[in-house]
Amino acid sequence: MDRVRQLAELTPSGRERYVDLLRALAITLVVLGHWLTTVVVYDRSGQLTGYDALPELRWAYPLTWVFQVIPVFFLVGGFANAASLTSHRARGGIATEWLLDRSARLIRPTTILLVTLAVGSLLALLIGTDPAEIRTAVSFATIPLWFLSAYVAVVALTPIMYPLHRRFGFVVPLVLVALVAAGDLGRLFGPGPLSGANFLFGWLVIHQIGFAWYDRYATTAAESDGAKADPGIGRGGLFAHRLPLGWPVAVALLIVGLVALLLLTVLGPYPVTMLMVPGERLDNSSPPSLALLALATLQLGIILLLRGPAERWLRRRGPWRAVIGMNAVVLTIFLWHLSAVLVLVGALNAMHWLPAPPIDTASWWAWRLPWLLALAVVLLALVAIFGRIEVRTGHRRREQDHERKVTGRSATARTMLTVGGYAVVVLGLLINSMVRMSAPEPLGIPPIALVAYLAGAGTLRLLTGAQSVSRRRPAPA
Repeated sequence: MDRVRQLAELTPSGRERYVDLLRALAITLVVLGHWLTTVVVYDRSGQLTGYDALPELRWAYPLTWVFQVIPVFFLVGGFANAASLTSHRARGGIATEWLLDRSARLIRPTTILLVTLAVGSLLALLIGTDPAEIRTAVSFATIPLWFLSAYVAVVALTPIMYPLHRRFGFVVPLVLVALVAAGDLGRLFGPGPLSGANFLFGWLVIHQIGFAWYDRYATTAAESDGAKADPGIGRGGLFAHRLPLGWPVAVALLIVGLVALLLLTVLGPYPVTMLMVPGERLDNSSPPSLALLALATLQLGIILLLRGPAERWLRRRGPWRAVIGMNAVVLTIFLWHLSAVLVLVGALNAMHWLPAPPIDTASWWAWRLPWLLALAVVLLALVAIFGRIEVRTGHRRREQDHERKVTGRSATARTMLTVGGYAVVVLGLLINSMVRMSAPEPLGIPPIALVAYLAGAGTLRLLTGAQSVSRRRPAPA
């Protein structure tokens, strides 16, 4: 708490606090959405089985427009990555070192999750648990990693995509939207694999808008400080690189997003639900579809409309401290919130007390409240144990004076290893998400996925360690 108070007091007056609030709210809604719809019961043979209640709650499909907030996370990620990269380069740093610094906050907590699950799976195997059951449990716990794989890829592309944004402005997301549309046509009419690239293109669209928000914020901050704002390279119109923040633009985005969403889902071929539901003709979120981008447009309009009141509210000490505390462990919360379900279910099963009322009945909804409260307690315990890693990483000094200049083959090799490390990490996460939940995996995680991930994470960790040593080494006189 002392650290949170200190950070709150040291917050610059011009900081866009709203971005931090949105990140915390987005993760909170993701957690609540997963917890609300997760159902774990005993099957006819007396074995535990779990599934998603959403297919049996068709009336709740429009509510997924509220709980599908991953676009918000990519939006604020674009803002944060642009701000961090700009600050890094202003201190004389290069993109490779920025990528290494950025990877630490993302990869270290993820590595702890995967290693813990692998060790737990091995222990379960030793006491005779069926490998298929182990895989089912671990696959459920690692559902958040499908999103993280996309986000890590987007972060790796930031040093390329941000200069493109500065040069071409809103032309870049428009081109990406066209590519998403082409992918959707492939899903609707074939060839289906054409839509695979939407896993990247769709999230990049929203991430680019985050860049535009940061450029507007940076311009406003510079003008308020009396400095000459960086005009950037972008021109006007579609080539502009600053997001308009006024209420007319916010209302326009809200209306356009809502109309497009209704046309695409009610009259068009896209399902109303924005979350994956077995049996639907399309999945709007995996990969992102045009309907999801319409929802993101609607969300952006609402976000901009609420920006002023939210910023004023966050000037109060209590709310801002709460937001800082949440953001200090936000990735840990996201990574472990489904593991909390496994821990709670295991405890209830050991006590032979696991209520299983029929879905969407009064007793089922009554059970949701103690279910959520119990999960919150378990998650708090997990965050208390594992959140320290994220906190320590976040407090590490990421920049010390200027970077040591590395040139020639050494710089090229370092860059290639960094990019390769990111690529192998993403590959490992993707392989894990693609292997079916019932596959007999003794470690819960497919060995090839675990080896690939650890190889990439280890490479980035070694490069980061070498970077830290070079920063501490005194320069020659």
